[in-house]
Formats: sequence, C-alpha cells, structure tokens
Amino acid sequence: MTTLKGLASGISLLAVLASNAASAETLADIEAAAKKEGTLTTIALPHDWCNYGEIIASFKAKYPEITVNELNPDAGSADELEAIRANKDNTGPQAPDVVDVGLAFGPQAKQEGLIQPYKVSTWDDIPADIKDADGFWAGSYYGVMALGVNKDLIKDNPVKWDDLQKPDYAASFALTGDPRASNQAILAIMAMGMSQGAQPGEETGKKGLEFMAALNKAGNFVPVTAKSGTMAQGQTPIIAAWDYNLLAWRDSLKGNPPVEVVIPEGPVLAGVYVQAISAYAPHPNAAKLWMEHIFSNEGQNGYVKGYCHTARFNKMVAAGEVPKELLDALPPAEAYTRAVFPSVEQQAANKAVVSGQWDAVVGAQVAE
Repeated sequence: MTTLKGLASGISLLAVLASNAASAETLADIEAAAKKEGTLTTIALPHDWCNYGEIIASFKAKYPEITVNELNPDAGSADELEAIRANKDNTGPQAPDVVDVGLAFGPQAKQEGLIQPYKVSTWDDIPADIKDADGFWAGSYYGVMALGVNKDLIKDNPVKWDDLQKPDYAASFALTGDPRASNQAILAIMAMGMSQGAQPGEETGKKGLEFMAALNKAGNFVPVTAKSGTMAQGQTPIIAAWDYNLLAWRDSLKGNPPVEVVIPEGPVLAGVYVQAISAYAPHPNAAKLWMEHIFSNEGQNGYVKGYCHTARFNKMVAAGEVPKELLDALPPAEAYTRAVFPSVEQQAANKAVVSGQWDAVVGAQVAE
C-alpha cells in the first residue's frame, strides 16, 4: 500500500461536494435532509471494535436529532451483505443504511448492486488502492493480524504461527468467527498461509486451510467464536484477531485475566476495512453524514484511539492533527514495517478458497 505514504490534501467539509458520485449537494443540504430522516441504521459495529462506541457517541453528540439504530454488532461481513439483500424492499429498522466490511467484500457488494456511490469531502486523502474509483466504497482503517494470549493459562507465548501446533497449546486456539462468513477469520487463515510461505491469494487459502486442518487434527483448535468473554473464561486462551481488537479486549479485562498481544514473527498480514452505503438505504442522507463523520479528523482520531491505523493517518500525522498520546499508545511500529497489504483481487481469491473449502478440508463447525 505505497500510496499510504503520499496522501493529497483534504477538501473542506463546507465546500460543495463537486466530486460526489451520487449528488452535488452541499454538506448543509445533506445535514438538513438527514435531520428530517431522523435515523441512521448501522450494522456490525461492536463498541470495542476500533473504538466504535466513542465514534457513535460523538456522532450522536454532533447530531442529536438523529437516532442511531444499531443492528447485530457481532455480524460478519457476509452477514452485513445478506442483511442488505434480505431487506432491500424493507424500509423498517432491520434495513442497514451503512456497512463496514472487509476489503474483499467491497467489490463484491458493488458487483451485486448492493451499495451506492458517495465520495466524502476528504476523498482525495484516501489512498487510491483502498477505494473504488467511482465512489462505491472506501477503506477507513486497518490493523494487523495478531495473537491474544490469556497469561493465567498460557505460560509461554507462541511467537510464530507454527508454534500453535505444539502440544503445549492443546484445546487453546480459536478464531473470531465462522471462516465461511467472518472476514476476520478468513484473513486469519490467510495469515497462516503466508506463514507457510504462500503468496497472498488462492495459495494462502489452500495453505492456510491445511494449517487449520492440522491444528484441528492435533486437538489444538477450539471451534467456538472467540471474543473477550471466552478468553476471560478460559475457553479460548489464544485468539487470532486484529491487533486493535485484542488490545481493546486487554484494556476492558483490566488484568483479569492478564492478556498479552503477540504479533507473530515473519510477514504480518494487514487488513483494511471499507465503508459503504446500502443501495437501498432507508436514510441515505443520514448515511452520507455518517460517512463524512468517520472520514473527518474527529472520526479518524476516534479510530486511532481504538488502536487502529486509518486511511488518512499519514497525512494527518504530517499535519500534526493526531494527538501525541494517541500515537504513543499504538502498537510498536516495527510490526507495521513487516506488514503485507494484499490487493482486493488477492483477498477475493483467498476468500473464495477459505469459504468454499473449509468444510471439506477442516470440517469443524464453529459455534457461536
């Protein structure tokens, strides 16, 4: 993702959105229409994921006339797209206005006609390789795949992916969802494939599934959806997840149990999440206002506070727009120098293999 190093200057939120693929309204027009709509429906935004709790709260504070209806916080990316499909003729509270999905799901949603174009005011700040040229979706934040470890139960941390196959970690390792639907789980398997020397894409899907099959056969894989609660209870002492999620869980558990976050040796998988507006959004103007909020300095710093790197991160750091205390709390920069950013096509190829062949190769049913 070389373009993350060269970001263009932003456009004022008060300017006419001349580059907006959906309309040429001003922000004032959008805000007035959104307040008339009175509701924004989000989906799959856990409050401890990238600090979404505070980001949603700041949106409410800025626009008290708009009620935020939060659907299914623990849904996966595939679930979000299915929610759009299932509710395309429904303007009620189960129809999402906006989605936050893994990078590979953005082009899929566009191809299916599930999302509509909208270019935020800060569009030029977003690197070209993590946004759709026509404005249908745009990356907002990213992190790297890591391992969270319950130190009450695990004495010696795994330092590389291969360590997970050791007998020391029997009945200890878990994913954060069903790899047939969860972007985070799909990309954890991609990271495993990369650790075996595979190139991102179809090859990582195959090698990653072989790795998971070996873990399952050894009895080291726990087939439940892992989260902070299962870690605290000791059900899933080791979890593969984005570093920002693991750090947030560590903070929320407050040392009970103590949690350490390990970024494994070797190549580090970085994962971008993208934002989009449903093609059938019941509240399209509220959706646009939400997009403006999360791509604004306030929204982007909200992500940074949740240990996430953002689409506009380098530009904002260069301009002195990210508080030092937020920068100091981020994961060590060394791991990010090893980060690999798979392309949209590579992620899609990996996703097709993992979701399509999980049953045949691994065969474990991941329970909620």
